Amino acid sequence: MKFLFDFFPVALFFLVYKFFGDLPASWIEAANQFPLMALNQSEPRDAILMATLVIILATILQNALYFIMHRRFEKMHLITLGILLAFGTLTLFLKDPLFIKWKVSIINWAFAAAFIGSQYIGSRTPLVARMMSHAIQAPAEIWKRANLMWAVFFAFMGVLNLIVAYSFSEDFWVDFKLFGVLGLTLVFVVVQAIYLQKHALEHEQ
Repeated sequence: MKFLFDFFPVALFFLVYKFFGDLPASWIEAANQFPLMALNQSEPRDAILMATLVIILATILQNALYFIMHRRFEKMHLITLGILLAFGTLTLFLKDPLFIKWKVSIINWAFAAAFIGSQYIGSRTPLVARMMSHAIQAPAEIWKRANLMWAVFFAFMGVLNLIVAYSFSEDFWVDFKLFGVLGLTLVFVVVQAIYLQKHALEHEQ
């Protein structure tokens, strides 16, 4: 459930981009009330700008809802929001979608750095262990390996995003942003779950 909650701003970005020409005119008028916005629904290039505005608002809402439900903020949500506000604003101000494309890579690299840094800063407990040790027990060395796997995965996704952004059309990149990132993340989560479960069972035995 949390996984879907984390991805709903991306899903809205995808839907608004794909159906920009079919959105109610009142939605476009409302969007144009925001600073930097001057959308023309007959101009396909404005679809990415509308989608960028929506993902910014959706991510702000995501943080607000999380705080209402848990009385605290999720650090990764805040990191995502900060990077999104910076690169999303540049996209809207300069009317250049390249910034929102780079945002995906920057966020992935920030997460990679967070996973690696967790082993050397503060309690030095790997970030993946902090998130999952309540559900599964494994040796410290296994947690370190799993943590490194997450860091490598995020670093790889950041590079892959730029390859797609520069090598394919904007429409293809939007598809990749939702289905590619989500699909690869799900596959990785399953692989890591199997890896941790295997070593957890060995540890219990």
